[in-house]
Amino acid sequence: MSEAWIIDAVRSPRGGGKQGVGKLSHIHPQRILAQCLNALQEHAGFDPADVEDVIMGNNSGVGDHSMDIARMATLDAGWPTSVPGVTLHRFCGSGQQAVNVAAMSILSGQQDLVVAGGVESMSRPAPMSVDGFTANNAHLYAQYPLIPQGISADLIATIEGFSREDCDRLAVESQRRAAAAIDAGRFKRSVVPIYNDDGTLALDHDEHPRPGTTLESLAGLNPSFAKMGIMVPPNDTRTYDDICKAVYPQVKEMIHVHHAGNSSGVVDGASALVLASPEYAKAHGLKPRARIIQTATAGAEPVIMLTAPAPASQMALKKAGMRKEDIDIIEVNEAFAAVVLKFQREMGIDNSICNVNGGAMALGHPIGATGGMLIGTAIDELERSNKSTALITMCTGGGMATATIIERV
Repeated sequence: MSEAWIIDAVRSPRGGGKQGVGKLSHIHPQRILAQCLNALQEHAGFDPADVEDVIMGNNSGVGDHSMDIARMATLDAGWPTSVPGVTLHRFCGSGQQAVNVAAMSILSGQQDLVVAGGVESMSRPAPMSVDGFTANNAHLYAQYPLIPQGISADLIATIEGFSREDCDRLAVESQRRAAAAIDAGRFKRSVVPIYNDDGTLALDHDEHPRPGTTLESLAGLNPSFAKMGIMVPPNDTRTYDDICKAVYPQVKEMIHVHHAGNSSGVVDGASALVLASPEYAKAHGLKPRARIIQTATAGAEPVIMLTAPAPASQMALKKAGMRKEDIDIIEVNEAFAAVVLKFQREMGIDNSICNVNGGAMALGHPIGATGGMLIGTAIDELERSNKSTALITMCTGGGMATATIIERV
């Protein structure tokens, strides 16, 4: 069997996800992704004309993100019109799924050079045409009354017994690690500057981190989803909290612990990786940085929604013939603090090897782009720390998760 080599990975800075405030918010997401594509080509040295597909993840899919943003960004980048593009949607795991699909294509022998990653400008809210995750499907809602993700995260914390302090402590550590990584220049290899259309610099560093965050400063934030919990969703007579208690009868009272400080940050950004077969890479003088060992996806109960990272990771490890002890570092997306705490408990993983350079609570989570960013961060960290293997996993909407195991070359 062939191998799927990751030749290089880049990402944009994460810009603040508020229109008119974040330094990428005025730049069209196609333009952000296009600049990442060109930076990737410059870093890796491949011929864009040889790219057989550009596979990008995106969560929104409407408005400025519509019309197959992968193809449109490829055209915007000035790549040959012969280079196709396709956009995938697996909620938060879209970017990681794009990389996994690219790997599958190369491993199967169907393609030799593929670019993958994702993009999301969260400062550009999508026009809402549907009601919630079930998309106006009353039959589906009757089976699975899907709720907002923040409520799902609080449901995890309630069932698992994670306190507000548990979640805040993890968030403070994420900020501390991110600050240390930025000060040490650990993101410099992968982060590429994004420019305005007039050629002036828009942003060259992550905008979201809040160094100096403390337990005391987080204690002053009100729970973000407590008021939402007592709201009644359309086409229902129950509150969101009551829905949780109906689906999980062991829950007598919902405990709301998540807020802006211990949840992922709302940001803009894009990621891009180039993957190649060994045959193509050797023939064209491309040196790999990592190989993809195994990928996996998993589903879980969709109301609690965010509990599948451990099952996806366990599946990937089993298929690879590996144990958790074979993994040197783990990137688990910090969608909410309870998601990471649940993953660590279920996997029996110590926090010391998880998100060693901080995560989305500090850096932000540009939904469709994050998976590619996490894989690139893992490669950088394997090289920096002279380690071998990494596991990357993310929870997604609808009760799913993605997982990827990579090995440094």
